[in-house]
Amino acid sequence: MKFPTSFTLKQIAEIISSEYVGDDNFPVLGMNEIHVVEPGDIVFVDHPKYYDKALASKATIILINKNVDCPEGKALLISEDPFRDFNKLTAFFQPFVPSKQPISISAIIGENTVIQPNSFIGNNVIVGDNCTIHSNVTIYDNCVIGDHVTIHAGSVLGADAFYYKKRPEGYDKLRSGGRVVIKDHVDIGALCTIDRGVTGDTTIGFGSKLDNQVHVGHDTVIGKKCLIASQTGIAGCVIIEDEVTLWGQVGTNSGITIGKNAVIMGQTGVTKSVAGGKSYFGTPIEESREKLKQLAYIKKIPEIIKKMNDK
Repeated sequence: MKFPTSFTLKQIAEIISSEYVGDDNFPVLGMNEIHVVEPGDIVFVDHPKYYDKALASKATIILINKNVDCPEGKALLISEDPFRDFNKLTAFFQPFVPSKQPISISAIIGENTVIQPNSFIGNNVIVGDNCTIHSNVTIYDNCVIGDHVTIHAGSVLGADAFYYKKRPEGYDKLRSGGRVVIKDHVDIGALCTIDRGVTGDTTIGFGSKLDNQVHVGHDTVIGKKCLIASQTGIAGCVIIEDEVTLWGQVGTNSGITIGKNAVIMGQTGVTKSVAGGKSYFGTPIEESREKLKQLAYIKKIPEIIKKMNDK
């Protein structure tokens, strides 16, 4: 998430009432999660296991719950609770703004685009040319839809990320301030759910096709010309490279990569990153040819046992 203008370290510290290490005028340009940070961004870290990773990341402002040596060229925001203060910043820069009509007056709708009755288009949404948005579709604030996109009835784009911190009193939600970005020539089936990024974009690439009842988690990036069949569930922060096929009821772990031209057969659990150009099956996932051989061997076990008992 990039801020509308550059802020200073001192200004950011005042918003969250924190101490800081660095020049008052150190520039702050935005905030992001560690896997998408860039110079000028704030990243938060609240566990010693990840201190070094955050301090060495591309982020130049680290929101941290311990006084540590500040790396050269960076700044620190010292907080008792970085998770809480990251939420404060999201609320400050991306506050929830209620809509007063089904299609927001701030939305931009392209030429020859059809929006069927009972759909909702939120604040600052951009929908390109020659799109068809069927009835009862919900597109939350700040989503970006390209040209020649079809979204079928009941789909929801831009709901919050499923991201919580466990506390003694219950689960504390990390506020979502990111977007959903749909590129040109994408088809989205009925009753699909595509969550926005926490601070970045959940993206579906050019020409990809989603069947009915597909879920795409926060910050996931789907490449060009992918084919994703019904009831597939894709977790957050997944990278699916170009021309991947996921057949029905596939499920994935978060933070993995599925390589270009991979084919994932139905009901497979993608428990780890897999290389492209191969077919996969099963849970835990294996190359489909090997997995099917194993299943064939398992079927022979009763016959083998019978032969052993007959001796």
